[in-house]
Amino acid sequence: MPQTPPPAKKAAQGRQKFPQIPAEFDATEIMKLDAPKLIQILKDPGASVFHKAKACQKLAVTGGKDAVPALAALLEHQELSNYARFGLEPNPDPSADAALRAVLGRLDGRLLAGVITSIGVRRDGKAADALGKLLAHKDDEIAGAAAAALARIGGVAAAKLLQQTLGKARESVRPVMARACLISADGLVKSNRAQAMELYEFLSGGSLPKPVRLAAIRAMSSLA
Repeated sequence: MPQTPPPAKKAAQGRQKFPQIPAEFDATEIMKLDAPKLIQILKDPGASVFHKAKACQKLAVTGGKDAVPALAALLEHQELSNYARFGLEPNPDPSADAALRAVLGRLDGRLLAGVITSIGVRRDGKAADALGKLLAHKDDEIAGAAAAALARIGGVAAAKLLQQTLGKARESVRPVMARACLISADGLVKSNRAQAMELYEFLSGGSLPKPVRLAAIRAMSSLA
């Protein structure tokens, strides 16, 4: 019969030992730092990508105007752009909007699509014209991100940009554009009923996706 281990040995066996986190991947101390020290990490050329990423995450909570330049400097970084955006999106200072707008002309691909998404999250109306130009971008991901951002920004100007583009949009992005137009119309119901009805009527016909057409017809019926 197998022998029963002594109590002390049995207790030790019951305690699982987890591997220690390597110092270079331990964010405990970073998450305790205040904003000025986090900004120093972002500016430090010797700081690791991991430590800078964690500093960006903490600055999403503690960062203010002083954090914007350091975060903005990382928007073009292949590995840290997403973390920089995460830090900028909730920043209460308007300079965060200006920083995101400033890189629109310098980025492409997934980094550009990400910045566009962040602009939409912040509902930056000053970016509407720049986003409108990106609706015809050859990259479907970028064109779709611009449409979604304009829908989140809302307002008459954004709605008109989406409506004008939808009529000549590529088949591959038409569903995204149509959905963005519908969201824009929904957002206009309280502030500009006439414009909302005009957009619903536009969306209810043609060769647009059936779910969008049906939603537009239902919306018109409820407003009639």
